[in-house]
Amino acid sequence: MKGASVPAVVGMPSPLFLWRFKAILFLLWGLCCCKIGWDSVMRMSADLRDLFLYEVFLYYNPLFLVALMIWLWGVNLWVFAQSSVNYVKVFDLAQTHLSHREIWRVLLYAILLIVLLSPFDMFYLSSRFYFLRTMLRIVLPLQAITFPDFFLADIFTSMSKVFSDLERSVCRMVNRQVATIAWFEADSICGSHSIAIPLVLVLPYLCRFFQCIRQYKDTKEKSCLLNALKYSTAVPVIFLSALKYHVFPDQWVSFYRPLWLISGVINSLYSFYWDIKRDWDLSILTRIFMFKSPSTWTSLLYGRNWVYYWVLGSNLVLRCTWTYKLSAHLRHNYLTVFAITALEMLRRFQWVFFRVENEWNKMTAKQNFEMSSDMPSESDRLLESSSHTV
Repeated sequence: MKGASVPAVVGMPSPLFLWRFKAILFLLWGLCCCKIGWDSVMRMSADLRDLFLYEVFLYYNPLFLVALMIWLWGVNLWVFAQSSVNYVKVFDLAQTHLSHREIWRVLLYAILLIVLLSPFDMFYLSSRFYFLRTMLRIVLPLQAITFPDFFLADIFTSMSKVFSDLERSVCRMVNRQVATIAWFEADSICGSHSIAIPLVLVLPYLCRFFQCIRQYKDTKEKSCLLNALKYSTAVPVIFLSALKYHVFPDQWVSFYRPLWLISGVINSLYSFYWDIKRDWDLSILTRIFMFKSPSTWTSLLYGRNWVYYWVLGSNLVLRCTWTYKLSAHLRHNYLTVFAITALEMLRRFQWVFFRVENEWNKMTAKQNFEMSSDMPSESDRLLESSSHTV
């Protein structure tokens, strides 16, 4: 009837309430599973418990760190969606790309490898093809390097320890060393002396190095060579550490360990300088925390000096601890290495905000410059006009 009011549905919970209710149920279910699992582990003998916990760590810590990196990337996209940075244009994404919501759902419900390699037109085929194509361009930099190419390659450098752990896990499964202590044996094919460890650790840096060489070939900019030099400083850190198992102890202490320490300091400080000066360009104030809708987060983060002090200080500290996770001779402290690797994920997480924002600022500045150069000046308009009077 015209003018009649439609009665509101009474008793229906809001979508936000349902989402919170599901999240609480999920957390309670997770806590119950952890409690049951922990009680089962505590019933084991001490030796069996140590072996079991190490096996769990070896096989699941790389998967956990990969999941953490994907989840943090979802947070990055959420912040970009709330701010003025058009990340879709920066990465040249299709309209059907995964948003932060879909990324979190993929993380929760998908088996990553099977879904990624599925050839069928289902489950975000365009996004999976985009990711695989970018990975191929990273491994084989035979074409001009784009921003998504070196952006993903930079993230892979933070995950070099994760790739090494994945290789160790596959090695143990292939060589039937699961649930054994063969990993601790020096002559084991999957032991800490294996040459495969530094080779896998160095691969992401080599890919990024050759990308910089390719960029220099295309642009002739000297900054590309300086960037390549930055990635090459990680190579001596990795291989000098691996030399500990192949030289005499006296040689390691007197000669190779000082070289390893010096190369680690050079790599950390060079990388820190490049983050601040080149990748982030903090000589200008950042706008990444300027949300479209004003909120508490905007007043806490936007334009606050403590944000920059925190970013600079945390990036410097975590860059210095980076040397620890790249060093094969420190792998026996696996819990410490795991914690440092997780912190490196968080460092890369905050690096993404400033790096993407800096690229967006460059794109908008270039676009504004091109628009201003295309517009005729006032004197040109007067000269071209036939109706003006003096």
